[in-house]
Amino acid sequence: QVQLVESGGGLVQAGGSLRLSCAASGRTFSSYVMGWFRQAPGKEREFVAAIRPSGSSTYYADSVKGRFTISRDNAKNTVYLQMNSLKPEDTAVYYCAVGSRFMLTTSPWDYNVWGQGTQVTVAS
Repeated sequence: QVQLVESGGGLVQAGGSLRLSCAASGRTFSSYVMGWFRQAPGKEREFVAAIRPSGSSTYYADSVKGRFTISRDNAKNTVYLQMNSLKPEDTAVYYCAVGSRFMLTTSPWDYNVWGQGTQVTVAS
């Protein structure tokens, strides 16, 4: 059974940066698309970014494009989300998830294993 553990969240001032990590165990991490999602209080879970198994291709939500970067280190079974120029509206619980073997999709329904989440709070 695969397990995902996120870390790196915290409180940061607007304009600051954070780097989230998601460590995976339990199956062949390098064979799957990995995604980051976020959920703010009272809102639905929304797509943030995804990366193909090899890391050769990525996809971002328009709201984070140019500010966030997703990457992965398959040797360490870890996926990262570098977040720069943070805004108060980025405040949410951030989740990583395991997707398909190839397709970069934005729907949470296409991801079948989730971490417990890490809180990101951006103060204005």
